[in-house]
Amino acid sequence: MNKKIVDFITDCKVFYLATVDGDKPKVRPFGFIAEIDGKIYFCTGAKKDVYKQLEKNPNFEVSATAKDGRWIRVIAKAVLDGANENAKEKVLELMPTLKEIYKGEARKNFTVFYAKDVEAFLYSQSGAEKIS
Repeated sequence: MNKKIVDFITDCKVFYLATVDGDKPKVRPFGFIAEIDGKIYFCTGAKKDVYKQLEKNPNFEVSATAKDGRWIRVIAKAVLDGANENAKEKVLELMPTLKEIYKGEARKNFTVFYAKDVEAFLYSQSGAEKIS
C-alpha cells in the first residue's frame, strides 16, 4: 500500500505535513516523498522546527488534494533516520534540486525520516477508503 500512498501524494505535487509543537499544531508544505526500501521517506533539515518537533513528538499527519478533488490523509509516526546514507543518497538522486539546497556545510543538516505505523485514508465525494 505504500506505493499507492506515495504515488497519490507525488501526483499532487505539494502536500502538507502537520506536527505538534507543545500543544499547538504546526502545518507546512512539503514537496518530497518517496518509497525507499519499502518505507515512506521524507526529508528535511536537522535545524528546522519540523525536525525538532518530530524529535519531541513523532506523531504527524500528511494531507494532499488531487486535481479531481480526492484527498488523502496519512497518520503516522516519524522515525528519524539521518544516519541512513543510502536513503539520503536516494533522496538526492530522486530530487536533484535538494543537492543545491544542501550543498557544502549545509549537507551536514540534510536528514531523512520515514513513516511507521501508517494509516492512510483516501477521500472522495462518495466517502472514504482505508488504503493501509
